[in-house]
Amino acid sequence: MSTENATGVLLLSHVGFSFMEDLLGTVTARGLKGYVLSSLPEPQHQASRPAALADLADDVRVSTGHVLTARDVEDYLDRLQAAGAAVQCCLTVWEGYRHLMALANARLGVPDLDEKRVAELRDKLTLRNRLADAGLSRARACALTPQTLAERQREGGRYFVKPVSGIASFGTFPLTAGTTWTDVERIAAEARSDTVYSSAFAVQPGAGSPVDPGPHTHPAAEEDVGAGAGPAHGRAGGMEFLVEDYVPGREFSFEVIVVDAEPHVVAVHEKCQVTETAGTVLENACVSPPTSLSQEEIAAGIRWVTSVLDVLDLDWGCFHVEARHAASDWDLIEVNPRVGGSLISPSVAALTGGPGLLDLWLDSLLAAGRPADFGETLKNLSFTADGTAPGRNVTFFRVFFADPGTIRAVELNDDLPLQPVMSQILLEPGDVVHSSSREVFLGQVLWRMDRADRDAVLPRLLPASEHAIEIVYERERG
Repeated sequence: MSTENATGVLLLSHVGFSFMEDLLGTVTARGLKGYVLSSLPEPQHQASRPAALADLADDVRVSTGHVLTARDVEDYLDRLQAAGAAVQCCLTVWEGYRHLMALANARLGVPDLDEKRVAELRDKLTLRNRLADAGLSRARACALTPQTLAERQREGGRYFVKPVSGIASFGTFPLTAGTTWTDVERIAAEARSDTVYSSAFAVQPGAGSPVDPGPHTHPAAEEDVGAGAGPAHGRAGGMEFLVEDYVPGREFSFEVIVVDAEPHVVAVHEKCQVTETAGTVLENACVSPPTSLSQEEIAAGIRWVTSVLDVLDLDWGCFHVEARHAASDWDLIEVNPRVGGSLISPSVAALTGGPGLLDLWLDSLLAAGRPADFGETLKNLSFTADGTAPGRNVTFFRVFFADPGTIRAVELNDDLPLQPVMSQILLEPGDVVHSSSREVFLGQVLWRMDRADRDAVLPRLLPASEHAIEIVYERERG
């Protein structure tokens, strides 16, 4: 590793992926070096991914295990600093490593969430009830056990099940009269056997007790699923679940950058198609700014998000706040201490005509010495307090999920009413998709239009976009 002009950024990668191409491009565009610490890739990627990262980064270190640890981070920082590298900050998009990012930034003296707050955000049971106590959520939650499962089914209301600490909608589903504890244990078994996702379901020490889609942007896993500190939440095979009151309404996400306790909502995405299955929730399509909300309702949402961040004492960072809106009220799905997955970051870039969300998050860390100046930059790119969106652009993106089977052919459809500004196909012919309780990303496509054209273009684009990626599966031999 060259020590000449060695000012750079530490990037944490899980199993060799986690948006590394995007992050390294963002870092190098600022004239900084990219230092990558990755956990060991899965066997099929162990030969290719470290080499691919080495072609893009200035230094790459791969751990011996599939999950990074605090010791891995400390040792790599020691090595970089001994070699003369001036590490400015640490960044990761994988929520399972968010506490490690916090640890590294604390050591580097960079303002960020501390590890305790990261853990508190990832404990969704405690978080839900904390916001209910503050009057910011109408829903409450309790540990899911065979007993509480039976009680909720007898009550006959609407309830939702999710891991206490999870990621990527794995194992999240509405409770039905047919749900059994065996179903829950099956999902937990899938989580334990999933190298990529397994440890993301363990609440990190320090709590009151991590889209990153597809094989080309793999997220991470952590060791000892279900082990460690935490309250006695419901456990199925070592994995903790909760059951909460169902939150009704249309679903939205607020993309927020907080600098020096001042929140900036740089985008509001409306999830215009969400599919709830027996084992997961698939978020299929998003539009920003929202089409179903008035400016006043967006303003109310911004005030509500600001109150949530204030109650949780979140004074620095990037947040993907998922919420639902019904009957003029806002309520929480969850607060993620990171960028949203899939095309959220490019959607922000297309919306503002400027930087994406990854760029803004990195810049917020690099701007520690001049928060007021960067805050002014954010203000010009963000929604105003009265709900006015920045600029004149509208973005729409659709995410595609694969069905179980072997892929024979997959390609982008060029017969669409509006050509996309960005597309990604994440699987290829010959890939085998197995049945799972987590989504398997096939690809994603992003469009941009002028707000004046939205009402004419979007109604045609919505149904047509369902076929933007065409896929054919091999027939089963009978």
